[in-house]
Amino acid sequence: MELGKRMNVTSDTKWYEYPMGGEVLDAGNAEEFKTGDWRSMKPIWHEDKCKHCMFCWAVCPDMSIVVKDEKMIKIDYDFCKGCGVCTKQCKFGALDFVLEEE
Repeated sequence: MELGKRMNVTSDTKWYEYPMGGEVLDAGNAEEFKTGDWRSMKPIWHEDKCKHCMFCWAVCPDMSIVVKDEKMIKIDYDFCKGCGVCTKQCKFGALDFVLEEE
């Protein structure tokens, strides 16, 4: 099957005929796809408690912890998927995990 070509998959389609998953058609385009709008929980940052240890930044799978001059400055909710890994890592109580409001 051609790269990037759509295919009609039915119950009769063989596994080896499926289109390959995870194809990157345009390199460097991740910023075009804001993926944070489907989370049900979100981290809340308490700047006054933050020690800027960067443990949350190191474990975030989506690079949603925004850092400037070696300090956390915000959470980028456009890409945060609400996994909660950062909140589990924070030992200073600077990150809470709350229900996403509609």
